[in-house]
Amino acid sequence: MPSSLHCLYSFRRCPYAMRARLGILFAELQVELREITLKNKPAEMLAISPKGTVPVLQLVDGAVIEESREIMVWALEQQDPQGLLDATILHQANALLEQNDNEFKHWLDRYKYADRHLEMTQTEYRQRGEAFLQVLEKLLTKNPYLLGDNATLADIGIMPFVRQFAHVDRDVFYSLPYPNLQLWLQHWLEHSYFLQAMTKFQPWQEGDDVVIFPC
Repeated sequence: MPSSLHCLYSFRRCPYAMRARLGILFAELQVELREITLKNKPAEMLAISPKGTVPVLQLVDGAVIEESREIMVWALEQQDPQGLLDATILHQANALLEQNDNEFKHWLDRYKYADRHLEMTQTEYRQRGEAFLQVLEKLLTKNPYLLGDNATLADIGIMPFVRQFAHVDRDVFYSLPYPNLQLWLQHWLEHSYFLQAMTKFQPWQEGDDVVIFPC
């Protein structure tokens, strides 16, 4: 039976998919969730998004949103009860997200998979990535969230990547001189929406019952 919900293709551990799910949670929306496996991507997803990366959101009218930041913004434009799309700081939020998605993600990938990138040592890759962590730490010395007293698009869009960086070597991360960033990350790891976002689902197959997220 076809679903009357928008359909989100997701992969639990992907930071891009995490922030899409967080956007949906903060918007207090519900979608049909289809968890995928990267080694066996469903033909239904590839048919609407041949690039084959998650997240992908197919709206009930057939429109497809293929980028995680666009999914977050779309969800919060439907409703934004906590004001994450604060227009007064949206330019700053987008600038931080650009830095995260380009510069920081570049070094994060090399830090995490240093054995595939032998041009530098893992420590050197980590230190390059720390340039962005230092930006975040400075912001968090002033406020509990990146851009003020309340969470914004920047917080939910960047946190999954800082989490991934921290989890490469937790002992090293928590020994670094970024106490405010560490507290901020811990806050998010314990947040009820993040815990919901990390719910485990079985990989979707055609014919399966509809999985509603959040359930």
